[in-house]
Amino acid sequence: MSCEELFDSRDVQLGVNPTATLQFVIKGTTDHDAALAELNVTFTSTVSGIPAQSYRVAPVSNDIWLGTVRYGTSVQSTGQTLYQFDTGGGSQHVTNSIATVARYAPAGRTAANFQGAIGVSKNDVAGVDIVVPVYNWNEVKYHADSDIDAAYRLAIFSITGRVNNAAWKGYAAGEVLFMGASGAKRGNDDWEIMYRFAASPNLSGLTVGTITGINKKGWEYMWVQYEAAEDAAAKMLIKVPASVHIEQVYHYGDFSTLKL
Repeated sequence: MSCEELFDSRDVQLGVNPTATLQFVIKGTTDHDAALAELNVTFTSTVSGIPAQSYRVAPVSNDIWLGTVRYGTSVQSTGQTLYQFDTGGGSQHVTNSIATVARYAPAGRTAANFQGAIGVSKNDVAGVDIVVPVYNWNEVKYHADSDIDAAYRLAIFSITGRVNNAAWKGYAAGEVLFMGASGAKRGNDDWEIMYRFAASPNLSGLTVGTITGINKKGWEYMWVQYEAAEDAAAKMLIKVPASVHIEQVYHYGDFSTLKL
């Protein structure tokens, strides 16, 4: 049996994510496992410093096989963490603007001052959907097998859908929402677990209409109550903000139990 590297096999890419692909021709056996074993003892563990990741053989003819070896650096070791993020933002329905830029009315009339209320009708304030700052990210952590017991899996489950109750990873309490985790065991060695988070900033000093000094934590919900009022200049009844309400809609949790 023989195993020889093809002349044009060395496809090597160096840089931030180095990769390489080597190809071999194995001759002299009709057995897949024997061809695979011959390839395994032939190729080197690294190429240009890039470690081998996987290898395979595919039949070409009765006793000839094409062997392929792939090299790369994406294999993570126990204890390492990978980060993935996006800043696409989230959607929020608002019924009051930050500021009214202008108001227009027919000649001889005055446009009503709704104090920033958006889409006001006789019986309703329609509002509008806007994009708000939400930072979404995933952390992929490689845990030792001994760390992922039933108690730890229960801890992950227990704080899913909760907000951080204390400062965590540079975020103030109330800014981070834990959206859950998924994981799988890699052979008999360790676990690959992906944790999903979203962050929304705490806000202070907000103003809605004539109501000032409003403070809201990132994942609290703010809504506005409107009431009828007379606009003397426009000579009509309109709806204006009467009160602002901040509601807690998520429970708080201790993120230190995630061991991140």
